[in-house]
Amino acid sequence: MSLPDYVVIICLFLFNALIAVGFSRNIKTFEVFAIGHRTFGTFVIFATLSASFLGGGYTLGNAERVFNGGMLFALALLGFSLKEILMGQFIAPRMGRFHDCVSVGDIMEKAYGKPGKVFAGVFGMLVCTGILGAQANAMGQIINTFFEGPPYVGTFIGFGFIVLYCTTGGMKAVVYTDVIQFLLLAIALPVLFYIGLQHVGGWHEVVEQTPVTFTAPSETPSFWFILTPLFLTFMLGETTVPPYAQRLLMAKNPEITRRATLLSGFLSAPFFLLAGALGLIALVINPDINGNQAIPFLAETLLSPGWKGLVIAGLIAIVMSSASSFLNAAAICAVNDVIMPLRKAAINPSSLLWVVRIITLVVGAFSLLFALSFQNAMDALVYAYNFWSPLILIPLLAVILDVSTSQRQLWGSIVVSLLAMFICQQVPWWGGKLSTTVVGVVASLLSFLALKRWKCSKDLSITETGI
Repeated sequence: MSLPDYVVIICLFLFNALIAVGFSRNIKTFEVFAIGHRTFGTFVIFATLSASFLGGGYTLGNAERVFNGGMLFALALLGFSLKEILMGQFIAPRMGRFHDCVSVGDIMEKAYGKPGKVFAGVFGMLVCTGILGAQANAMGQIINTFFEGPPYVGTFIGFGFIVLYCTTGGMKAVVYTDVIQFLLLAIALPVLFYIGLQHVGGWHEVVEQTPVTFTAPSETPSFWFILTPLFLTFMLGETTVPPYAQRLLMAKNPEITRRATLLSGFLSAPFFLLAGALGLIALVINPDINGNQAIPFLAETLLSPGWKGLVIAGLIAIVMSSASSFLNAAAICAVNDVIMPLRKAAINPSSLLWVVRIITLVVGAFSLLFALSFQNAMDALVYAYNFWSPLILIPLLAVILDVSTSQRQLWGSIVVSLLAMFICQQVPWWGGKLSTTVVGVVASLLSFLALKRWKCSKDLSITETGI
């Protein structure tokens, strides 16, 4: 890389550090560290929400999967886009009822008591740590391509910096760095796509030089049987995970939340397709590279000094933004939903800030261990989904939608979902495995409804007999 490239990248890191230091001075309470002052407007919520999910898995991991298997995988990611649109239309407007909450655990506590809060906190930590690990994996791939070092070295360096500014600046630092990082990516990836497409001679050359199923996924044998479980996995996998739930609680009012969520959903669809198309462009230029490095390879090969630095900074920024969001959320889950409810004595405010900062450091360390267990950011991401949606999604949505609930429904649906996922992992299907995430969510929904019906029938019986 040239000097201008290094200057752009160094400026990104320095800017993040300055924001963290600046906001750290105004953090006096745990609530401010967790969700700011609840004064964010539409654009800021839209930008931070988008930056949170447009991380390493949905960029580098997406390009890798398309590089190896075609655009079918990018189409499957549209399930996430549909989820965001549905969340904006039906869930975000209802979040005004939870203005006193700072986490998913607080919402769960309203219906299921302290046990429900602690359970949500534990699995919130697990899913955030897993998704954080996916970002660590992506960071390692970027560093390995551009700086010619082992991936684990890049992972430790990049994540050390992320942990630093999350620990000091809290949610406000995360949000405002997200805005800048989102804008950076919004410039970087389209520029890279345009230059890459010009380099190969246009999209028609991509079509001619790749297998027909790569650019025409519907020609894939058993197209719907492959697409459907993937689509549903991405639709359900990250629904209401802690960082997204936090952002639904941060806006000035529910209307702002609704607009921002809808915008992020509509934006995500072209982004997923564009990131996937970059994988095909890399395949045309050099089919012998590692698919994990498809996007970094294009930046390294095609861009001139300055532009290369901008794209590299954009890639690093989007990984950092997603990672910082999940790191902050994991720490909030640990402190607010697990440690505080289980302690008999209250923690004074100043000590609580130190606790959440120490927990942030610990979670960052565990995410690095998770990252080193997977070769691909997308694999880590999908695996992490099993810690959330099959166990928490249905009981949580019931609370948000103001459906009558009980602890029997919560624990019954959890047990049935765990059993269904275990069986799913043992049963081959369609030449591979069923999506454990989808199977778990379906099992959770059916058991939750069955237990609700049973409770209603029992209450009716008691009423009729006068007991």
